[in-house]
Amino acid sequence: MNSLFVILIIGLAVMVVVSLVRGIIAFLHSTRLDLEAGGEEVTKFQLQQNKAMFARIKYQALAIVAVAVLLMINR
Repeated sequence: MNSLFVILIIGLAVMVVVSLVRGIIAFLHSTRLDLEAGGEEVTKFQLQQNKAMFARIKYQALAIVAVAVLLMINR
């Protein structure tokens, strides 16, 4: 059972890194003008960045829950 949670935690950690890299790449693609324009001018890359960062937060939360469950099982 412990090995299942360890594999799950490692998989979630990899997904955190993947979504972080995707968010950073989307951020680098958005230009300075896009960032200064603001208002209703939302570009494709800014939406990709928001989706990737939300995914990163989701995977981090799931990894924390998995670690907490693993600790409770081994108590």
